[in-house]
Parts: sequence; structure tokens; C-alpha cells
Amino acid sequence: MNNEKKYLLGLTLAELKQVAKDLGMPAFTGGQMAKWLYEQHVKSIDEMTNISKANRAKLAAEYEIGCFGYSDAQHSVDGTIKYLFPTRSGKFVETVYIPDKDRATLCVSSQVGCKMNCLFCQTGKQGFEGSLPAGDILNQIYSLPEVDKLTNIVFMGQGEPMDNLDNVLRATEILTADYGWAWSPKRITVSSVGVKNKLKRFLEESDCHVAISMHDPIPSERAELMPAERGMGIEQVVELLRNYDFSHQRRLSFEYIVFKGVNDSMQHAKAIIKLVKGLDCRFNLIRFHQIPDIPLQGVDDEQMEQFRDYLTQHGVFTTIRASRGQDIYAACGLLSTSKKIGEIREHEDEEKMNKKGKVGENWLEHRDSSYLPAVLWAFFWQVAAREEEETENCPRAQDSLTRWCSREIPTASLRRY
Repeated sequence: MNNEKKYLLGLTLAELKQVAKDLGMPAFTGGQMAKWLYEQHVKSIDEMTNISKANRAKLAAEYEIGCFGYSDAQHSVDGTIKYLFPTRSGKFVETVYIPDKDRATLCVSSQVGCKMNCLFCQTGKQGFEGSLPAGDILNQIYSLPEVDKLTNIVFMGQGEPMDNLDNVLRATEILTADYGWAWSPKRITVSSVGVKNKLKRFLEESDCHVAISMHDPIPSERAELMPAERGMGIEQVVELLRNYDFSHQRRLSFEYIVFKGVNDSMQHAKAIIKLVKGLDCRFNLIRFHQIPDIPLQGVDDEQMEQFRDYLTQHGVFTTIRASRGQDIYAACGLLSTSKKIGEIREHEDEEKMNKKGKVGENWLEHRDSSYLPAVLWAFFWQVAAREEEETENCPRAQDSLTRWCSREIPTASLRRY
């Protein structure tokens, strides 16, 4: 990625007009750029053909589009696709495309990693590596192969949207503005655990749907699952929400992952009913699917249905969200960055090995090196035993190992021994 040039993707109409002005172009050129970006999704400035060639050259000298295609993808048998997108900082985020009959939803990320550290979320285990600029948020949509099929966007990927509120608001502005994607805000849902002051600002400045991650209505228990409870408790969140009208087009929902023996009792159901009484909202019950090193378990379908039915019978509209992409770990944080980190580390190890050069004639002295797996040492000792010679006197094996260490031959080539 070119760090010297600035990026156009993520700029508002006013900012694009200012770019045009600064480069000595008419202000209306900014509007032309907006159309090429947000309607046509061009990949290069040269594609902006109604801008003069001279002005395109001026623009290209200082700017580029700022869109980057996905670097990896996993396809589920149910049609769900998890993409890994690079960011301008050189890190990676996950985006999940979920087709379902006449709907196609995209789950986008707002941060690399997350500060919230919820017990049940893999993203939090990766730590926090930074917030995405609006351009990186929008790139997940802009560079999506299925972009023209999208009907809905949910900010439920990696990160806490309220912790990156400026960029989330900028992204949703461009998505809903006439000069941008011109989407209805009712096609966009932004989730939050509840972040003090930030949630209120979002409710004031955006008309998008709101989804609150509740997961437990009892504050002391919620704090064990979600440390953010200590910053803005669920009772405070609900009191704030009571000040806004969700009875018309704007929708309020609560997300609730059901954990066996943790938040699935009638006590919890009754606490939910008491907490949200009089609030126009709906509940989405979510099945928990095991992730590594997490001491939580999901419940069976019968328990989910009983919980749903009890809430519904007591005036809380409740649905069970269909599980999607289980075979590709579509829940955020599991592709992810861990896979890419592995590739990066492998590349770094390879570079480190190349710097060390070839092993040399007496390769036995390198047996403790981190880049030479123990399994290969066992293999070469077997070669020596088979030929009833000392290992250093096996010239073919020695030569092959030397060439393998310097990446001249692949590991598979060693199998002939």
C-alpha cells in the first residue's frame, strides 16, 4: 500500500470539493469524484473519464482511491463467506457476507481487535490494535465482490463501534447521503455494548437501527461476561434508550447469547422482562458455538425455544437467530487475524532463514536452531542408521538439507530419502 499518497475513499462531498479546489480544479469536480467513488466504485482515478486527462493526472499525483481487495476468504456450505481485508495500516479485519433468500447482509468491522474483552468473544482475546478510518470501514463494502447484492449492513464485526464513533458516523453518513451510497439508514444496524457518552451521541446524530449487546440482565453477572458493564451498566443503557422513540421506523434490538447455566434460567428471563418493560424493542437470542479456551457452553434448541416463548408470552418480542457459517467459524475473530498472523510469522521466519544463508558444510552444528524442526533431525538420523554411516557422511542427505534450509527445494522433495 502506498503510504505517500492520500486516499479518496472515505472523504465526504465537502472534502472532495476541497480536494478539487486545492488542486486548482472547479468545485463541481468534487461531485464528479463522489459519483465515481460511491456510485461506480472505480478502482483507479483513470476510470473517472468525465474528468479531464490533465486533472486526472493532477489528482493521481497526490491521491489514490484507497480500495484494497480481500486477501483471504472462507466459504461456508450455507453460502456465508468470511473475507479478510487488509487495512491502510497493514493489519487485517474480518467481514462476513450472509446471503439469505431475498436478503444479503454484510457484517463489517470497525476496529482491529477490541478493548471490550468480552469473555465469549475471540476478537477481544487478540487485544486492541487500532480503530479503522472511515475509508477502511467502507472498503469492506466497496471491495466486496457481492457489493451489488447487498440489502443490509450490520456493524457487528470486530471492534466496538462506539469506541470508534467519529469514523463510524462518517462511514454511515457516506452510506446514507445522496452523494454517497444513498441507502436508507433503516438498512443499517450499529451494535454496542454501551459506552458512556458515546451511545448518547450516536442516538442523537444517527438514524440507523441500534442493537445493544445485553447477554445478561443482572449487572453483577453481566460484569463477569462483559467488563464494559463497569463503565456503563445495562440499567443505565436502558434508561438512556427510554428517551428515544423506537416505535416507528427506527428499531431497537437486544442481542442475547444464551449460555448454559449462566444466563438461561427463568430468573434471567424475568429480569429481562422487568428491565425492558415499556420499551419498544425486540430480542435476538443467539446460539453460542464453542471457541477455543472459552469456559462457556451453549444450550440445546429446546432450552432456547422455552426461553424465547417465555419472553414472548410476557410481551417481549423475541426471535432465535439462525446460525450461519458454523463450518467457517463465522463468529468474529476466528478466521482471522490469527490465520494472517500465522502467514506473516511464517514469512518473517523465512526471511530470517534467508538472512542466515545456507547452513554450510557442517550442518550438524545447527541442530538446535529454531528454524530446523526436530522432526527433520529424527528423519536424517534415520537416514544415517539405514546407511550405517555417521550422519555427516551422508552426502545426498546433507546436500538436500542444506538446500532445504536455504529454500532452494521444497520439503516434499526430501521424501525420496
